[in-house]
Amino acid sequence: MNTPAGFEPAFVSPAGSAADAVCFVWDGDKILIRTADPPILPRLADVLPMGIAGAQHYLGQLEGVGCIAIRVAADAPLPAGWEWRGLRTLFLQIPDDLLALAGRAFQIVEWDRSHQFCGRCGTATCDKVGERAKECPACGHIVYPRVSPAMMVLVTRGQELLLARAKRFPQAMYSALAGFVEPGESIEDCVHREVREEVGVEVDALRYVASQSWPFPHSLMIAYTAEYVAGEVRPCDDEIADARWFAIDALPQLPSPVSISRVLIDTTVARLAAKPHG
Repeated sequence: MNTPAGFEPAFVSPAGSAADAVCFVWDGDKILIRTADPPILPRLADVLPMGIAGAQHYLGQLEGVGCIAIRVAADAPLPAGWEWRGLRTLFLQIPDDLLALAGRAFQIVEWDRSHQFCGRCGTATCDKVGERAKECPACGHIVYPRVSPAMMVLVTRGQELLLARAKRFPQAMYSALAGFVEPGESIEDCVHREVREEVGVEVDALRYVASQSWPFPHSLMIAYTAEYVAGEVRPCDDEIADARWFAIDALPQLPSPVSISRVLIDTTVARLAAKPHG
């Protein structure tokens, strides 16, 4: 869910909001979709007559077409043929570029919703002129959209992968380890700490693989591989239900191909499978 190649970000519409602008309309964590197969995102000309549009945030242009994030202002009934859907339910159903922009839109709308008042003095905030930020007119405090860095790491041992099942996962699904970076930590510090805390093992030979914006609600996932050094695998964290080694040719149910965890697993399996081993 990274920035599409044909997207030009901006926060000010160059010439107003055109009727054909793609709209990412949010009611809480649900997005407005035209019921179809596949689902279709609305245009501004669809949204305005519904009377639900609240705060609007211009995102930029995708292949020359404007993109707008909107937070609903009224709990009005939707016309026939429209529905609210969770973003995860749209994985592999709408184009990747629109899925990525939907994630961007959600983060901006949620940031706007949760920063209506200054966290320092309580005064109502205003949109800052010239940039995407909230500014307090009383004390001058400025708040930018929040991004929370988190590491993901896939630990290898020969031809095996260390995978874990979080308690919130479906019963059979396993994934790579993950955790948020704490103040004062580097990403590498976080990898070592989280692996130790979650499964009780030590690792080295960290190698960066990729990163991905993950709007649930505002994470930036930074993915690594690491090699096992020592320790007995045991779930040590309250969030981990199970953790174990899996041979690369006998993997369990894995996350959606949209997620960076799946990309991390698939690329690592391909790399290990190509290596000679005895």
